[in-house]
Amino acid sequence: MTTPGPGEPELREPDLPRTAKVRPRALRTGWTTGTCASAAAKAATTALRDQATQRTVEVALPSGRRVAFDVESCVHDPRQATAVVVKDAGDDPDVTHGAHLTATVRWRADPGVVLDGGEGVGVVTKPGLGIDVGEPAITATPRTMIIQAVAEVVDPVARGILVVISVPGGEKMARKTTNARLGILGGISILGTTGIVRPFSTASWRASVEQAVSVMAAQGQRTVVLCTGGRTEKGAMALLPGLPEVCFVEVGDFTGAALRRALAVGLHGVIFVGMAGKLAKLAAGVLMTHYTRSKVDLGLLGDVTLAAARSRTHGGRCWQRAGILRPAGDELCLRVRNVLQRAGQGRLAADVAMVDFSGTRVVAATRPEWVSAA
Repeated sequence: MTTPGPGEPELREPDLPRTAKVRPRALRTGWTTGTCASAAAKAATTALRDQATQRTVEVALPSGRRVAFDVESCVHDPRQATAVVVKDAGDDPDVTHGAHLTATVRWRADPGVVLDGGEGVGVVTKPGLGIDVGEPAITATPRTMIIQAVAEVVDPVARGILVVISVPGGEKMARKTTNARLGILGGISILGTTGIVRPFSTASWRASVEQAVSVMAAQGQRTVVLCTGGRTEKGAMALLPGLPEVCFVEVGDFTGAALRRALAVGLHGVIFVGMAGKLAKLAAGVLMTHYTRSKVDLGLLGDVTLAAARSRTHGGRCWQRAGILRPAGDELCLRVRNVLQRAGQGRLAADVAMVDFSGTRVVAATRPEWVSAA
C-alpha cells in the first residue's frame, strides 16, 4: 500500500473477531462438508471390508484432532457399500446444514484411491478454482481427508478403491450459493480447510470473495466490479450490462482482501458500487468495513459536505435534504477512488458509483455519464 500524501487517510484493515456477533453464550461449532464426506467414506470402506454395518466412525481433522460421528445409514454387499453422515453446521446459518453426505465405495482392480462426485455434487466448468474443469467440486483439503480416511481402513497400494461422494438434494441447495456464477454446476461444493465450521465465521465469506476474483481472472476478464450486497449488485449489473456476470463480486466488508487478490491475479481495474455508509468508511481508508470494527467518520463527512458546498453549495439523505446530494456524493466517490488506487499500489485503475437505498439508482459517481444513465 502506498504512503498517504498530504490530506490522505491512512489505509487500515482492522481484524474481525472469529465471530462477528456477541452472544451471551458460546456458539456451537459444526463440521464442514469435507469432514462429513471423509467420515462417510471411512464408514462405507469399513463396511465393505468387514461386510458389517457401521454405526459410528472416527476421522482425523487436518490439525490431527480426531472426531467421531454417528452414521445415519449404512448398507453393504460384497461388491460395494454406502454410508451416510448428516452434516451438523452447529449454530452457523449454513445452507448445507442437515445435508446427507453420502459415500459409495467399490473395489478397483488397479491400486490407489479414485475420487468421484455423484448426485448433488457440483462439477467444475470454469478454470480458476484450483480444480480441473470437468472434475467434481471437491477442494484440496477434503480430497486429502477422504483419501486419508479410506487409507486408515485399507492399504490403497494393495487394493484399489473407488469413492463416490453424493449429496441428495445438493443441486437445490446450490441455488442458494454463488456456485453457478463460479462455474460449479449441478450441486454443492465439498469444502473446508480446517474441517470445522465456526459460527458466523467470516473466513468462508472472505474465501468466497477471493475465489470469485480468481475465477473471473481465469476467464480472461480484467476488471472486477465490487458490490457491497445484493441490491448494489443488481444496480451494478444494470449500470454495466456489457460485463459478464462473473465480473460482479459481492464483496461485503472484504474490500482489502478483494484488492489483494485482484493484484495477485493481474487485474487491471476495479469498479466499486455501494451506498453512502460503506463509501464513507472506505473514503476514510478503512478496507475492512464490518460494523464491529469501523464506524462512519463524521469528520470526513463534514469535509465532504464543505467541499461540495464550495463547489456550488452526515451522508445520503442529509445531503439530499440540503440539495447537495450530487456534488457531495461525487466528492465522496472521488475520495474512495483515491483509496482504492492507493490500496491497489497504483496498479489498478478505479471508478466508484454511489447508489441510493434501493440500489437501483446511481446518485453520484466518478464517471458523470453513469449518473445520467441511471
